[in-house]
Formats: sequence, C-alpha cells, structure tokens
Amino acid sequence: VTNQWFLPAVRGDIPPGCAAHGFVCDGTRILVFGGMVEYGRYSNDLYELQASRWLWKKVKPQAPSTGSPPCPRLGHSFSLYGNKCYLFGGLANESEDSNNNVPRYLNDFYELELQHGSGVVGWSIPVTKGILPSPRESHTAIVYCRKDVGSPKMYIFGGMCGCRLNDLWELDIETMTWSRPETKGTVPLPRSLHTANVIGNKMYVFGGWVPQSAGGEISAHDGEWKCTGSFSYLNLDTTEWIGLISDCQEDKSNLLPGPRAGHCAVAVGTRLYIWSGRDGYRKAWNNQVCCKDLWYLDTEKPPAPSQVQLIRATTNSFQVKWDEVPTVEGYLLQLHADSPVPSVTGIPGTGVPETSVLSSQGGSSLHQNPQSMPSVPYPEMKVDHPSQTNNAIPNNNANWEPDTSRNTIHPQNDDEINVVSISSSSLLKVEGKEKVAAPENKIVQETMKNHADATGFKESNAPSLLPVCDRQWYDVGIFKNNSAVVSQYYLLPEETLSISNKTESADVPDYRLLKKQDLFPGTVYRFRVAAINGCGVGPFSKISEFKTCIPGFPGAPSTVKITKSVDCIHLSWEPPASPSGNILEYSAYLAIRSTQLQENPSQLVFMRIYCGLKTSCIVTAAQLSNAHVDYTSRPAIVFRISAKNERGYGPATQVRWLQ
Repeated sequence: VTNQWFLPAVRGDIPPGCAAHGFVCDGTRILVFGGMVEYGRYSNDLYELQASRWLWKKVKPQAPSTGSPPCPRLGHSFSLYGNKCYLFGGLANESEDSNNNVPRYLNDFYELELQHGSGVVGWSIPVTKGILPSPRESHTAIVYCRKDVGSPKMYIFGGMCGCRLNDLWELDIETMTWSRPETKGTVPLPRSLHTANVIGNKMYVFGGWVPQSAGGEISAHDGEWKCTGSFSYLNLDTTEWIGLISDCQEDKSNLLPGPRAGHCAVAVGTRLYIWSGRDGYRKAWNNQVCCKDLWYLDTEKPPAPSQVQLIRATTNSFQVKWDEVPTVEGYLLQLHADSPVPSVTGIPGTGVPETSVLSSQGGSSLHQNPQSMPSVPYPEMKVDHPSQTNNAIPNNNANWEPDTSRNTIHPQNDDEINVVSISSSSLLKVEGKEKVAAPENKIVQETMKNHADATGFKESNAPSLLPVCDRQWYDVGIFKNNSAVVSQYYLLPEETLSISNKTESADVPDYRLLKKQDLFPGTVYRFRVAAINGCGVGPFSKISEFKTCIPGFPGAPSTVKITKSVDCIHLSWEPPASPSGNILEYSAYLAIRSTQLQENPSQLVFMRIYCGLKTSCIVTAAQLSNAHVDYTSRPAIVFRISAKNERGYGPATQVRWLQ
C-alpha cells in the first residue's frame, strides 16, 4: 500500500463526466448508472469498468418485461447485493428542454441482474408489498444481512424532496416488503448528500446538508441549511441510533473531518475512509469550497494476524514474518523465552539414524514438523497499547485520523512505526525481504530452526513444565511491516513483572527506559504478534516456537533453485555460508500426505528424498505424486534441505514451490 493517488490510463467507452450518479463495485468491476451530464440534462446510461484492465464498456440492459426502463435521473441510490443491483428514486427533469429544469422527485424501484464476471442481463420492476418510501433524491441505501439469521434487508435513509428528510425505510429483499422500522435513540437531523456505510452490524452515517436551526423542524423550501460534520451509526440488529459526533461539537484542533456534503465514503475491512466533498456556501467567496482531505476511522480493533513464521535462524537471531493484516498501523511482536538449553558436549551428532536412511526408490521415514506447536492452552494477554490517539469510539467520541500524506499515521521511516512515546531510534529495524530465488522458479524460501540432535528433523515439542501463570511475555518492538529481525527483546522493570499478565489495560512502555536482552544460542523462544490500529492492540496470534542455532553446527543451505522438466524436477542449492567445519552430507526432504497430517494440519510430515554430498538432486514424478500441497497461503509443495558436519545436522532451509 503506497497511499498515493494515481490516474489510470483507461480505454474503451469512457463515460462523460457526470455528478450524482449511482456507483457499485463488484469485485474488480465497477458499474456506473445515470447522473447529471450538464445542468438540466440527466443520463440513464449504464457503464461498466473492468478495473483489472482499466477498460470501460457501455452496456445496454434489456428493458423490463412490464413497464419502461429507468428514466434519466440524478441523486438516486444504486446498491449491490449478490448478483443484483437495486435502483431507487432520484430526481428527473420533467421538461425536455434542459434549460427549463422542472424537477420531479422519484420513488420508482428497479432491479438489475448482472452476469457473472462481466455484462448485465436486464432491468426488472419487482412487485413489492407495503407502502413505498416517499419520493426523494440524494438519500442513501445500504444492504445488510445478519450472518446467523434472517434475510437481506435494504435500508433507505434521508434525502431531499423539497425539504430534507430523516426517515428510515426497510425493504426485505426476499419477500420484497417495505416497512418503517421503529428505532431507539436520537435520530440524526434531516439530511441529504450524506453517506451511509455498513461495517459489521452498523450503518455509519456521516455529513450532509442539515437544517440550520437546532430543532430540525424546518420544512420550508427556502429554509436555512448548512453542511455538517456530524457522525452517527444505526445498530442494524437492534435498530438503535448512537450519536458519535454531534452537529454542534466544536473541533478547534482539526482532529475531526470538517463539515461537508456530497463527499464519498468507503469501508475497507473495519476502517471507514472519507474523501473530499463540499463544505457549504461561503458568502464571502460566493461559492462552495471543495475539500481535498482524506480521513479514516478505525471502528474496531484489528483481527489476530497469522502465526509468526520463521524465515531464517542463527545462533543469536531470527528473521520472522507473518501475514499482513489490512488497514493497520503496525504490529506488536512479543516473545517468551525458555531457559537456555545447555550445549551437548562429548556426544557426536549422528544426524538421521542409519536405519532410517531412505532407499533411492523412496521409503517411508517420516519426520515431524519442528514448527508444530504443543497443544497447551496459552492465555491471551489482554494488554491494550493505545496509539497516539485515544480509542476509536470511547464514550461515543469518534477518533478520526487524517490521511493526507504518502505514509499512514506518523511513521518514522519505512520500517518502524512510532507509538506513544517510543523513539524511532529505540525500535528494532526490519530488514527488507531477501529475494532468495529467481522469479521463474516460483519458490518461497524459509530457514527452519536448528535441530542439533540425533534424529535430524524430529525433536521434542513438549511444553516446559512451568506453570502457565509464570510465563512472561516480553516486547520485541512495534513494527510497521509484517516482518522483523529479532536479536534482542526489552526487559520490563521488576515492579511490573508480577502484574503485567493480569492487567487488562496498560500503556506501551517507553522502550528508551528499558534494558535489552540479547537472544541466547540453542534456546527455544515462543512468539506471538498482534496488529495495531487507532482502536488499540488487537488479539494476539497463535503461538509459534523456534530455536536459535547451537554454535559449531552448520548453517542452512542457501539459494535454493527448482527447475521443472517433463517427468521430474531438479532441486539445487548452495553450501551454507557458515559450514563450521567440513560438510559431510546434505539431506533433502519432501512434505508428504499422511493420516497424521489430517489429524493435525499444522504438523507437516516429511520424507527424505536425497542424502549425499552433491548440492543437487532429482525429485521423481513418483515422489511428487505423494507430495502434500500446503494451502496456508498460496498452494505450494514444501521441501527442506539441511547440511551435516562433524557435530550433526544444522537448521534446514524450507522452500515452498508455488503450484
């Protein structure tokens, strides 16, 4: 995400500029209907943009079997649910002469069926029950369907019909029945040219034109109106209105979006973005001023990221990554350290026992995935680390963030994010992702932790016998991106150790005041990560466990390449950068299908497909036919390669060969 605007080079049937049109987004295609082309001249054309190719196409839906197609209009609502768009209302010009504008408010209702991927079928006029909403334009319409129960409902709110409205209408899309739901709470003032967006079970209403008087009882056509920055939501499960920013709330510090109407708003995940709009009539300038500011609101804490994955381990560091969480400001990475494992002296590391060495035909020596997790219930630590502003909706006050620059909120540089009083110099830097293989190989390389024991890949993952309550999680730091190089962590002051796992709300410590602890060789560390947005720190990921390498063992093989031929693939690699002696042999393994894998999907099972001194091997079609396809991210076949010296086998390089 660059947070930069760009102007795509579109082609095809490019529509004319228009205002107050209908607009829906269906995957990578956008449909635009109607709008004002010039004063008094309205459109009823339908255009489709294939955003994957930036190709416009004018589409001509079939007319309804009964009745006529929608007339030219502006200010209508156009809502998508499933493979259908729902068109309601708007404003038409009764006069054929565009200079003689005779407004006619509409309350007609159409359904537009879409074809899958591209194109449309045609318009239809559904037969509805109940009382149709009154005619209006510049209203909003959203569709909401509860996940657990009920049919999809369309909600129409507000709009303009000579005067502004604040009535709420509901259409049950399955039964096509209109009704006026009873609501609780304070209904927002009558308004038009506002926005409404659904996030979760809430309809967020922002801005628009509202009555100038506080009472909101004005019904005269020439009443005094103003733009507003008020913000409310309707709980769609309980139909209760909750006010977040009132019309009269002052904002001298410019911490909230200014009053506006005719803006646009879009929900991305649980974040609401507001862009542009007009700020109302300024007599001194004799015009309306367009805003050019972009704001966003986080409505809830982010979800838990994926488990931390290991890219590379050394004797005193890990390079780790996790899947990105959309629309977050950063990630809090924590570790829990076991006591250092004493080094093994006097016992030669024998690698894989000779009895399990596989024959060239394939064999069945199975090795557990060393990344598998012990099935012990670790407690989630409910520590809230607020960012530079308060939580998003404390005491019904919304926390907006201006998004006016290339970067998101106050980043210090491309790698780190500064939260509360943390200085950028005190945060651990994140190194860029290393490109370890040529693009055509389509492989992703990771390095597994060291297994310097007699069984090569098989090692005990039994949990330590420490009582769960004694576990102490330490902050590694707060990172802007979804990867980190971990060589140290921060030690908390003694007085906070006993309470840190019990408090449900605590500030992020000032890392500048904390001591750092280096990682030890041959030590198991557990990791977890949580995403951060304007609402605070979300839940932590599942726990991952990795072990630093023991000195004297070889490093991981590097620069793995995979090339495909007709009936096999060719696997090659380069020797470890730090062999720590002579390399005696390499072993290559393939993750295979097994019943054990079905019982525990996160625990891969490996079969050795090569053992020898060469830095390459052939993987036969017969071996590949037994491969497990890993779907944790993009589908891939998983290989591991490790090197052995006099001490034994070192860490393995794991490769995901994308399918």
